[in-house]
Amino acid sequence: MTVFPNLQVTLRVVLTALLSTLFAITFARAHEVQPTVIDLEMADETILLEIDWVIEAPVAGLDLEGLANTNASDRASVYDALRERSPEELSAEFEAQWPDLSSKFSVKAGEEPLALSLTQIDVPEVGDIEIARISRVYVEATATNSDPITVTWPAEFGPLVLRQVGIEDGYSVFISSGGETDPIPRVGGSDQTASEAFVEYIGVGFDHIIPLGLDHILFVLGLFFLALKIRPLLWQVTAFTLAHTVTLALGALDIIRISPDIVEPLIAASIVYVGLENVFSRGLTPWRPAIVFGFGLLHGLGFASVLSDFGLGASHFVPKLIGFNVGVEIGQLAVIAAAFIAFGLLFGSHDWYRRRIANPISIGISIIALFWVFERTGVIDPEGAFAPFAWLTEGEIASGLVLGVAVAFAAAMTALVVVTGVDGLRDAAGIATSFVLFLSLVAAFTSGNWVVSAVIVAIWILAIRLQSLGGPEEGSLQSA
Repeated sequence: MTVFPNLQVTLRVVLTALLSTLFAITFARAHEVQPTVIDLEMADETILLEIDWVIEAPVAGLDLEGLANTNASDRASVYDALRERSPEELSAEFEAQWPDLSSKFSVKAGEEPLALSLTQIDVPEVGDIEIARISRVYVEATATNSDPITVTWPAEFGPLVLRQVGIEDGYSVFISSGGETDPIPRVGGSDQTASEAFVEYIGVGFDHIIPLGLDHILFVLGLFFLALKIRPLLWQVTAFTLAHTVTLALGALDIIRISPDIVEPLIAASIVYVGLENVFSRGLTPWRPAIVFGFGLLHGLGFASVLSDFGLGASHFVPKLIGFNVGVEIGQLAVIAAAFIAFGLLFGSHDWYRRRIANPISIGISIIALFWVFERTGVIDPEGAFAPFAWLTEGEIASGLVLGVAVAFAAAMTALVVVTGVDGLRDAAGIATSFVLFLSLVAAFTSGNWVVSAVIVAIWILAIRLQSLGGPEEGSLQSA
């Protein structure tokens, strides 16, 4: 048939035009939860904290624990109203709440809690309210002993990056959901070794894929579901790894710096492309590795922006950078291994594997990514008609409801096939089952409910298996 080549050409032209257009768009995402950054400096008895903070969130009383987007909070309207306040008004609100806010985090010298004094607030002028406004808060404390300093940060304030400045080999840490720093020496640098820094950043890189990197997970799944043959997968993964390693290093070294407001929509568009080409292509096309390499450059810039938030510093820079990249690769390989065990190993030899599993998953991947393209460029309002997509990708759907829908739908589709025995319904039921349960899995995964996620996969596997029983003899999956 000639329809597939024509569709491939059309798809490439349309998506190339989309990518070119997105390069000119620089809409910011005001509601994405930003990490707070504390620069900690210690001079004799004085402890200084310079805090880069979106202070509208704590003033509004938002509980940011587990949130990726402030729209998911029941106090989002209060937060949005504060974003329109003048610097003087917002500063006054923050000062009024400072006694309560400062009681929620602590700085200690050894076991001695230190009194935190608010000395200054710099709030930017109201500009484009679609761009996050980051204020700088200056806090001072006095420590009469020479014990190491520890900082405790509450989960409700969201993620924290803490960096010790003013000395060589300063301490740095990322706290994703509340916790306490290690004891930070008052004199001299951190006693963290290069190997400890390497191991620490393996965990940081892995966390950025699982569970925090849904967009990168979907891209890697898109690579996997093109074909089960090792050669196509190896070509794609190699191209992607080489590309994102290059831009991760260049971005971390600040040699290349492109705004996340450009990179993130382009990453979403790359996921759309990979998912759709999986459906329209019969295997690895000559241009696919080159395109994946180009998309890998974008994903590397996305990783680099994360590292810039962490503040690698001069201390053990190379071990941290390598460790982060290793963690990312381990996360990506874990995603591929899970997909292979759940679907490739069990069903990959059947000639219906692509129709009933790979294609509907790829379509689901593209639909989610297309929502991200429009959300990240400000074309659509995630609070309006498209709110269900935001709930789906931000873990805002109750796990019990997700599991109930998955069980009911899988049971209905399976019963339809088993009761009727009509072979023509097997493909339709398999496609519908895979599509709905894939979306259910995304909802459960983003909510952080690993048990429900595992149960959904088990139900999915069982349903596909039962739907295939009694069907016509299946051949082997043809070479891609």
